[in-house]
Amino acid sequence: MVAPDEDATRTSDTRIFAVANQKGGVGKTTTTVNLGACFAELGQRVLIVDLDPQANASTGLGLNPRQLEHSLYDVLLHDVPMEDVIEPASVKNLFVAPASLDLAGAEIELVPAFSRERKLKEAIASVIDDYDMVLIDCPPSLGLLTINGLTAATEVLVPIQTEYYALEGLGQLIRNVDLVTRNLNPTLELSTIVLVMFDARTKLSGQVADEVREHFGDKVCRQVIPRTVRLSEAPSFGQPITAFDPVSRGAVAYTNLAKEILGVE
Repeated sequence: MVAPDEDATRTSDTRIFAVANQKGGVGKTTTTVNLGACFAELGQRVLIVDLDPQANASTGLGLNPRQLEHSLYDVLLHDVPMEDVIEPASVKNLFVAPASLDLAGAEIELVPAFSRERKLKEAIASVIDDYDMVLIDCPPSLGLLTINGLTAATEVLVPIQTEYYALEGLGQLIRNVDLVTRNLNPTLELSTIVLVMFDARTKLSGQVADEVREHFGDKVCRQVIPRTVRLSEAPSFGQPITAFDPVSRGAVAYTNLAKEILGVE
């Protein structure tokens, strides 16, 4: 067992984001894939951990989960080494720990497991020295998979759509982050909120953005992500937006967001 201070030292240089929001369809996977690709193109070695049984982050980066020998399910339930499931993406410096449909049953199968909330943390710790950034695409629920993601992370990144009910359910997510911080992961911080699906043509988007900024202050990134067709099309080609259409508004927005998070111009 690694002592807490040794563990903290070993992971201190790597930022591990749990991309979480219990609402579905709010751009978690879109943000995970495209932000990860932008970090990679800015010279960071990036691992995307697909923790969602729908495996959209995996397919969005050109992988077919049905053709893979192992997936994150095997890491969490069968102790397959993390390094054995990681696949390179088409973007240089970008790697994926893919999901599979089997993960849908992991919520139940993990219940009797020893140290069940720390399975993912232990798996990531075994490869952490190889990466500068880790992005965990959490499922749209607050079950054991998401708890694993929050326990493994150093930071929480929450995409919020600039539409009605944008803040709905966030209270429960914040309470869960607090529970994980107090009981499982004392270094976890809700550090980053990203406004997505922003439509500058509507007053509503501006009003929601103002409301979110009023609630969360400096945690809200200055860069917003616009609602664009090209962002919606890219996953069907198995590419991040920076490869699919590098001059599109979505590609420029995610590149600027990555620079903002990294603190570079």
